Amino acid sequence: MTKKLTLYFTLVLVALTHAAINAQMIANKEQVIALTAAWEGERLPDGRPKVSDSIIERMKNISIEEAWGVLRGEGYNNQFEGEWKMIHAHETICGRALTATYLPKRIDLDEIIKKQGEADGRIGASNSWPIDMLQQGDVYVADGFGKIVNGTLIGDNLGNSIYAKSGNGVVFYGSLRDLGGLEKIEGFNAFVKGWDPSFIQEMILGGLNSPTRIGRALVLPGDVVLAKREGVIFIPAHLAEKVVINAEFIALRDAFGIEKLKEGKYTPGQIDTRWTDEIKEDFLGWIDAHPELLPMTREELDAFLEKRNW
Repeated sequence: MTKKLTLYFTLVLVALTHAAINAQMIANKEQVIALTAAWEGERLPDGRPKVSDSIIERMKNISIEEAWGVLRGEGYNNQFEGEWKMIHAHETICGRALTATYLPKRIDLDEIIKKQGEADGRIGASNSWPIDMLQQGDVYVADGFGKIVNGTLIGDNLGNSIYAKSGNGVVFYGSLRDLGGLEKIEGFNAFVKGWDPSFIQEMILGGLNSPTRIGRALVLPGDVVLAKREGVIFIPAHLAEKVVINAEFIALRDAFGIEKLKEGKYTPGQIDTRWTDEIKEDFLGWIDAHPELLPMTREELDAFLEKRNW
């Protein structure tokens, strides 16, 4: 092989390696779109799916179990992680995921990441880069590989910055510091694996807006994060509306059933099985008489019922 060909193949290898590292570490807009190709709606400037604010607000009222049931039915079996510590146990976090993956520090990889950050115009230490990217409604989701001591991804200073940018909270598979300061941020909540007074050491940012593992769950950028006392579930953006409408319908069906059971109009055996046409007509009439109970539009409900064998 001539020196010219050797140089050519070396340059190609370097270019491919550089592209692979960039794809894994800091996903650009095109890569994020490719990762989330099942989403067909509006997107954020960085390429993440932009699930509507309306669906996000309605999602807050959905239980983890209801969301989990829909995802299992769609074949998504690895979306939930439990056993968290929270600042406010009774406050729900819900929003669009901006993902980050942290790794144990390795000097050569750290240099590559710093150079990429400089080339992209990023400022400061790499653990501030995800915060700089946050949009209103985002939830900062980070894998800190469960590190507690010297694994505190933020304290109250960064917590204030996060809330100012996103108006939302964080989910970290790792630890935080400054609990006293963080709990003073009105509206801010955090789901973490522990608290520690130490500061972050020997950790580097290994992924940004890329697939991220949170315990036994896998998160993609733009997933809808629903965090409640029992745990955190990550809902693929393209299934968010289906999760919401399915759960809202079940709540309506239950409300109707309870009312009719109290009236003695139907027996438990009639309500707790597939409804007859007579009961279905009664239910639709009940909906017409109580439009204030509908969390969705009537058009959304009718479209949902057309596709469902209820």
